[in-house]
Amino acid sequence: MEETPQVQPQMTTSQTIKPHRGGVVLTLGILGIVVCFIAGIVAWVMGKNDLAEMAQGLRDPEGEGMTRAGMICGIIGVVLSAIGIIWWLIAVFIIGTTGFMGAAGM
Repeated sequence: MEETPQVQPQMTTSQTIKPHRGGVVLTLGILGIVVCFIAGIVAWVMGKNDLAEMAQGLRDPEGEGMTRAGMICGIIGVVLSAIGIIWWLIAVFIIGTTGFMGAAGM
């Protein structure tokens, strides 16, 4: 009996799996918390897109944990920045109103 050789299917360029970008997304997410909310927005969008590609089998799923963590850090950074901006606007309004009332002699 002669063994038939196993034939490996050839992958075309449209079937190749993209490498994960978990490290990049995590770095941007951390920067979004610490430095700049714009990096948080980028991490949020990149993480969401990469997780969708991982679910479809188009991106390496090995970095799913880092990608998810980076996306969550990005969300936290954006939320904290929004809270900070709202707090700042309220403070400016209160200080501006108080300053105006003091100047008007009220």
